[in-house]
Amino acid sequence: MPTPPDFPDPQRAWAYRPSEALEGAPGGPLAGLTFSVKDLFGVPGWPLTASTRAPVPEVGESVLVRRLLELGASAVGKTHLHEVALGITGLNGYGSTTHPHDPARVPGGSSGGAAVSVALGQADFALGTDTGGSIRVPAAWCGVAGYKPTKGHPDWSTQGVLPLSWTCDHAGPLARDLGTIARVHGALNRGQIRGQDWNGVRVGLWLPDGWTDATVRAATLASATDLEGRGAVVTQVHLPEMLDAYSPIVLSEAAQVHAEALQLADPGFQPFTLSALRQGAALSAEDVQHAFDRRADYAWLLNGLLTAFDVILAPAVPTPPPLIGQDEVEVGEGTVPLRRAVLRLTAPFSLLGVPTVSLPTSTADVGVQLVGRHGEDDRLLGLGLAWGAGA
Repeated sequence: MPTPPDFPDPQRAWAYRPSEALEGAPGGPLAGLTFSVKDLFGVPGWPLTASTRAPVPEVGESVLVRRLLELGASAVGKTHLHEVALGITGLNGYGSTTHPHDPARVPGGSSGGAAVSVALGQADFALGTDTGGSIRVPAAWCGVAGYKPTKGHPDWSTQGVLPLSWTCDHAGPLARDLGTIARVHGALNRGQIRGQDWNGVRVGLWLPDGWTDATVRAATLASATDLEGRGAVVTQVHLPEMLDAYSPIVLSEAAQVHAEALQLADPGFQPFTLSALRQGAALSAEDVQHAFDRRADYAWLLNGLLTAFDVILAPAVPTPPPLIGQDEVEVGEGTVPLRRAVLRLTAPFSLLGVPTVSLPTSTADVGVQLVGRHGEDDRLLGLGLAWGAGA
């Protein structure tokens, strides 16, 4: 078996690096590629901590990791995440992960270590998870690409992955470029992703007034202009903030996942994580049902938009990466809590399970999202491939 590359880890991106990589099957379509594994996936012989000091449930073997190994890719280790995936900065019980190029800033989360591992060229692609933006946010802030598939996509199994919210969880990849992601996706579904012509594509531009700073707004508008230059028809659209549905669902389900640890006097979670899990445990059945009712209303709205438009273009983050410890950001409407500012842009598309890619822009550490219809993952990836450097 090949030995994983010996590289320093000042960003604390790596949770576990074995003495020998798990070698992929020779001759497979992914032979020669290496990948990192977010420390929520079960890998036989490798520890699973979910980047927490608290005990976590057993999950068994990840179907997705096993499949990638069968296709020829080699797994080089596990990456850190925001503790138990409940956050968007990279904070965890092991010192927390920092940005790949600026140690004073966060990489995003929860798949922060995954994004760092590909941004620094330590792996060709990374396995992450996305419950409310956990692939797309670190991809945007670290200048790489990320893909959240349609919920329940058969080629991106969450079996053998420690859940955060079974309603909203997705497994997906990050890489330095969308071409690598398309290659991995094509190998999994025994197909090939081909670039799609943008001429005549109906694009809904979702850029809520005041939700981003000037830098992100300009980068998103520049992306829209670029798509118009490729023949797309861009029209502004509107969607509401959906956190009133998202947060109760995710927190209540996360509390159920970690119910045993929450019975301990001192389970070992970071204070914010413990507070959030206890908040979820305190929600009533009526609170949660109301959230699901709101989710159904929002699904109706989004499905209507994706009938009128082929894709939605939106910012992936509200600002460039914030400083470590920063709890608020300045956007057009004023000072907003960081969590709300980020999740209101990304959570709708995991809450409602539609495929989404995050692509870098010409502005450093700022990304945009392309959102497609349920099940149209191949078309979405093909449009992203054709856009290429124009994004």
